[in-house]
Amino acid sequence: MREKQEELTSKGRLGTFNIQIQYRENATWQGKILWVEEKQSSHFRSALELLKLIDSALDKAEGKEEEIGGELNVE
Repeated sequence: MREKQEELTSKGRLGTFNIQIQYRENATWQGKILWVEEKQSSHFRSALELLKLIDSALDKAEGKEEEIGGELNVE
């Protein structure tokens, strides 16, 4: 139970993502991803698309981190 609570309250340095797998069809996942810090969500149709969404978000987060001198501005 304690591990579950820590998991729900912990955040990543560059980004925190909530991933909801809704279906598993054609040997891959379909679902929804929420980027917690930016309050943006998107649907994905495959595990590869999910990874691309995360990679793109982290690229944006790294850019913001560099812009403000090494610290990520999280609201």
